[in-house]
Amino acid sequence: MARRKNDLSTDELKQLSGVLPASNFTLAEMIEIFLDDCAVRNLREHTVKFYKNELATFIRLLEAQGIELNTDKISAEVIKTNVIKAMQAQGIKPVSINTRLRAVRAFFNFLYKQKYIKRNPMQQVQLLRHRKEVIETLTVDQINKLLNACDLRTFVGVRDYTIILTFVETGVRANELVGINVDDINFSSGFIRIRNAKSYRERLVPIQKKMKEQLKKYLAVRGQLNTDSLFVTLDSNPLSKRQMQSRISYYGDMANIKGVRVSCHTLRHTFAKLCVVNGANVFQLQAILGHTTLDMTKTYVNLFSSDVAEGHKQFSPLQNIRNFR
Repeated sequence: MARRKNDLSTDELKQLSGVLPASNFTLAEMIEIFLDDCAVRNLREHTVKFYKNELATFIRLLEAQGIELNTDKISAEVIKTNVIKAMQAQGIKPVSINTRLRAVRAFFNFLYKQKYIKRNPMQQVQLLRHRKEVIETLTVDQINKLLNACDLRTFVGVRDYTIILTFVETGVRANELVGINVDDINFSSGFIRIRNAKSYRERLVPIQKKMKEQLKKYLAVRGQLNTDSLFVTLDSNPLSKRQMQSRISYYGDMANIKGVRVSCHTLRHTFAKLCVVNGANVFQLQAILGHTTLDMTKTYVNLFSSDVAEGHKQFSPLQNIRNFR
């Protein structure tokens, strides 16, 4: 038997969690250990990739300022001065800074819980306050322009037409839509099973007659394939999230829609607005959209409820000033 190496590998060192402090690892090694743990916990591939990219940027930011890349040297003050203030100086928006801070917080929370570090610097760091931007949505006329831009004489056109209708009918996320399989559609009960959910909780999203009819037409054109994925490319491969996002943006340009970003998430917001305007309540909307809390759902209701606009007609101060011209 060959003689073992004296120095332990990174995988072997991970077994010493709680015994061997983080000071024995480089920051890059600790991040690798964190990402491995994310994979073991079966976090979504998109989430793991997000952590990986944001933490790599975190390292580059510290490195550019000559900060020693060791967790023992990264204090709350370092994060505030050399991360937050540095990004602010670069003109990065608070929303983007908070996105990076969430990844850093998840990383240090892991180190602290696994006893790699004795103090968690992120416990003394708060996310930045920022103004919530207006939620952009499409008008019914703009939705029709998107649909009219699809060439229904082609497979890609029929596929993309069906995708846009599915977004408008269900409000699903982009990642959820590309994860739909043919067998997830239950035409008799009028539901689509959403398996690739952000919250890991499968849910059933209702679809009505027009949507069912279009899905049947698309499936007839799609035909029998070796893949289960509902939406596919010309090569019969599953359509990727990036490909679909690109197609939606393309139709925004083709339809010459101005003043609003045409994206998968804009279509999700549009679904929420149309539901609220047509009388959906906060609990119905939460169930369909797959929100784990009511916060975002309440935002939709507060923004788009027709009751607010209609009520304003009654209590508008200017309308009740008789001599106002």
